[in-house]
Amino acid sequence: MHAKWDWKRWWTGSVVGLLLGSGCLLLTAAEKEQSQLSSAQQTAVQDVQQRAEDLKAVNQSIWNYAEVGLQETKSSQLLIEKLEAEGFKVKSGVADMPTAFVASYGSGHPIIGILAEYDALPGLSQKTVPYRESLSEEGAGHACGHSGLGTAALGAALAVKEAIDKHQLKGTVRLYGTPAEETGLGKVYMLLDDQFRDLDICLHWHPANITNVHLGSSKALVSVKFTFTGLPSHASVSPESGVSALDAVELMNTGVNFMREHVKEDARMHYVIIDGGGQPNVVPAKATVWYYVRANAHEDLERYYHWVVDIAKGAALMTRTKLSIQVDTDNHELIPNTPLSELIHEKLTVIGPPEFSGEEKAFARRIQQPLIEKFGQTFPVAIDSRVHTLVESRTSSKGSTDVGDISWHIPTGGLRTTCFAAGNPGHSWQNVACIGSSIGEKGILYAAEALAATTVALMENPVLVKEAKADFDQRMKSRKYITLIPKGQKPPVKIR
Repeated sequence: MHAKWDWKRWWTGSVVGLLLGSGCLLLTAAEKEQSQLSSAQQTAVQDVQQRAEDLKAVNQSIWNYAEVGLQETKSSQLLIEKLEAEGFKVKSGVADMPTAFVASYGSGHPIIGILAEYDALPGLSQKTVPYRESLSEEGAGHACGHSGLGTAALGAALAVKEAIDKHQLKGTVRLYGTPAEETGLGKVYMLLDDQFRDLDICLHWHPANITNVHLGSSKALVSVKFTFTGLPSHASVSPESGVSALDAVELMNTGVNFMREHVKEDARMHYVIIDGGGQPNVVPAKATVWYYVRANAHEDLERYYHWVVDIAKGAALMTRTKLSIQVDTDNHELIPNTPLSELIHEKLTVIGPPEFSGEEKAFARRIQQPLIEKFGQTFPVAIDSRVHTLVESRTSSKGSTDVGDISWHIPTGGLRTTCFAAGNPGHSWQNVACIGSSIGEKGILYAAEALAATTVALMENPVLVKEAKADFDQRMKSRKYITLIPKGQKPPVKIR
């Protein structure tokens, strides 16, 4: 159970303290910390606790749906139904994405947004067991924990609604249903569609194997597909009549691999050939390679992207093929916000992390065993349940997120809570198992409580909002938002 506010425990302890302490109110250290939550924040936290079983059921449903990006029909609909049942006004299918939505409750400013994600990853189906066993051979799985991510965002929004009603708070809470985060799509196209235009603050979270507030940045990323078109022919009888699109792809990849020596160390280029022809005796008339290009700063990414495009054009010239380029999305690096990070960290600390049982720790130890056997890793703990110290990072994380684009327009802050075994690799079957287990459930509820308390605090204290905006303005002074997505382009209908 969480070490959180318990009115009965507090009242009993207070009475005993008054009787035994000659009129002095005796509180434990934990109870003193809890007193830092206002009445409205306590209401929000308690609402999450009261909804715990329903939120666990939502997580289990989305976990079982395991829908990949832009196909999260059941997952998004479930969240929408829960929100509408509580009186939220919901706009669905926003930004030309059927599984994107915006749900609002309350009135006036500040308008606080909470981000929800719910897409799974292909090929990572897994049962809730501490060893590798798929639910289905070709199925997807929540290897990034997004079943829990969407669930906690829902829980936080509903809890804030309860606080608004009970304490007559001024302000609006918005839950943003953002599809296809794994390919960096949803939030970017919702941003370009002005869905975040009047937002004052944006909050987000992510399941992790630690609990902390990441006061740092991420990598910028562009997702782009290069398609070459040539002429088919019999590869043995008449090869001179064919123009190989696959040759162009291979020459392009070779060029990019030589490019790697001359970019900054933070740069990343990864690719997969998603169409390389049908069979060996037919000269491939069409071939497509899908690239992710990354860098710590978007200005570097822009330069690398244009360099890769030049290499693709060179490959087309060498093979006499025709080239077409499709930019699916462009993610900017995350802009941190110190006041928001400090506020979120305070709420994580005050509420306190959940405790994990012996059975849960044993489950985590079994999860870790393959990593010990195959890679020689060591794990001091089964589950890291601490709230880690808030420290501003001088280096960017190696991952990318479409949250970054929102942070270029709106003061944005986020948290992570322990939902996985310590040391779990990202996008792994281990994460699928954990987020569907009681380990994940405890982290989900903790995240919902912290998000809800933070949102209510921002509504109660306009100074906090002003401080976050001032920090944002300072960090954005020398930055200009430029997107590599062609103007007016609609989001793709499907990713693969």
